Amino acid sequence: MIVVSSNHVPGYRAVETIGLVYGLTVRSRGLGGQVGAGLRSIAGGEIKEYVTMMEHARQEAIDRMIEHARELGANAIISARFDSDSISNVMQEILAYGTAVIIEKE
Repeated sequence: MIVVSSNHVPGYRAVETIGLVYGLTVRSRGLGGQVGAGLRSIAGGEIKEYVTMMEHARQEAIDRMIEHARELGANAIISARFDSDSISNVMQEILAYGTAVIIEKE
């Protein structure tokens, strides 16, 4: 599955637009991670616990978006984007979305 943030894939042409696809995940740090992150925030600097959580959440959202596109018969996703929002002070929602298409080599 080709996934790009641009509106087209160089060297290919979209022969069919299938439509919007998305993948969603909601993550929360466990108590240990929250305590560790809280202590790091006092000293300043990067909070590695949250970086790792967000990297995993984004990958899971992408994987779910790709699966959604496959279920619809697409072989590519164009205009891929992320959206993120806090659900509470300990939970984060990550949404990956894009347009599922069928592409062919030019």
